[in-house]
Amino acid sequence: MTRHRVCRQDALAPGEKRVLEIDGRRILLVRAGDGSFHALADVCPHQGAQLSGGPLGGQVVADDTGAPILVRAGEVIRCPWHNFAFDVRTGRSLLEPERYRTRRYEVVVEEGQVAVEVPS
Repeated sequence: MTRHRVCRQDALAPGEKRVLEIDGRRILLVRAGDGSFHALADVCPHQGAQLSGGPLGGQVVADDTGAPILVRAGEVIRCPWHNFAFDVRTGRSLLEPERYRTRRYEVVVEEGQVAVEVPS
């Protein structure tokens, strides 16, 4: 694995995303709502759309009364073509996690710098 420094920790606010080009790979860097960083291949495994073109948000679920509430803020990226939803922490589809997933890369934060690890 090779570690690539990609930005300062404060360069992305929670809920923001950035496209990176590392060793010929197009990688989507995401800062989740809780401030954690995650990196995924910038491709939807369904039909190849760039996930970076879709919205980064959360998941809507019903509370005990049936009212909709937003959970997992900044942890769900949606494909711009067919609205497939992926967990930025795992790269897996929310609806069919065993069938659809995109590659996930390790992210390390050291001394205020964000680095993504990619295979050598």
